[in-house]
Amino acid sequence: MTLTQRAIYLSWFTIGYNLIEGLVSIVFGIEDGSVSLLGFGFDSLIEVSSATVVLWRFRAEALSSTMPPIERERRATLLIGILFLVLAVSTALGSVIQLLQGRHPETTLPGLIVSTISLSFMFYLWRAKLIVGKALNSATVIKDAACSLACIKLSGILFTGSLVFLVFPNFWWADSVAALLIAFFIGKEGTETIQAARSKDFSGGCGCSSC
Repeated sequence: MTLTQRAIYLSWFTIGYNLIEGLVSIVFGIEDGSVSLLGFGFDSLIEVSSATVVLWRFRAEALSSTMPPIERERRATLLIGILFLVLAVSTALGSVIQLLQGRHPETTLPGLIVSTISLSFMFYLWRAKLIVGKALNSATVIKDAACSLACIKLSGILFTGSLVFLVFPNFWWADSVAALLIAFFIGKEGTETIQAARSKDFSGGCGCSSC
């Protein structure tokens, strides 16, 4: 398998994994009343859109075909950034309401399982994309690696919040606090994506800024 083929394979794998992860997280988040897991799940689905834009651009680069119109890609990236911000606000509001009402999920075991699996897969994807991106000298793949690193951070927050509540049930606020932290990082991701889309130097790909 060539480096180019490997990069495309990693992009497809990211899309498939995030789609499954997002749907599973949303279902269990609703069922168990976990705001952090719900926010994490919707973030994964938005990441599918972001990864699709990256794949679209990289395939064009790799196949030396006509590049996607940059303005169309800019609008798609801007929309993804706006979706991140809407999700951040919604997740933050949900967690604040849950805190004020003193509510908590029945169990955070699903969140612990999902985040553990996510940490494993995303660490592999981050390292693999970074290695391939640097070998190909592709800014698009390196940006995609940065998005995977952002997912690792969110998974770490979900894992910590889920574990704390599972081990110390009296810490009923753990899920809400984790959701607030997740909302903060989603909002940061959305802001960076919008800034990248509005930049004069926009060159395509996702808006994640660093690996």
